[in-house]
Amino acid sequence: MPNVTFIADDGTETVLDVAVGTSIMEAAVMSNVDGIMGECGGSINCATCHVYVQNAGGFGLPDVGEVENEMLDATAAERRPESRLSCQLIMTEAMAGLIVRLPDAQY
Repeated sequence: MPNVTFIADDGTETVLDVAVGTSIMEAAVMSNVDGIMGECGGSINCATCHVYVQNAGGFGLPDVGEVENEMLDATAAERRPESRLSCQLIMTEAMAGLIVRLPDAQY
């Protein structure tokens, strides 16, 4: 099973095995990763699953869609070029080893 590393604002790392087809947000919420809220359940309505993808190249991540782009403008923490909503990152085998940093705030 491919894995994802979550790095909290304080540097704490959590590595999760994530089933293919599961969103990064769902995996984090199910595993109680502190810093990922996912309040809307993945319907792109809240931006409380904002992450910074540290090593995006080579993983075949989907492009940021129009709705995700709008929601990224509403994040509590600074929007950066590597900002994504983790609900829109659906795990594939090619994403094994993905690293995401968690912002200092989700609201």
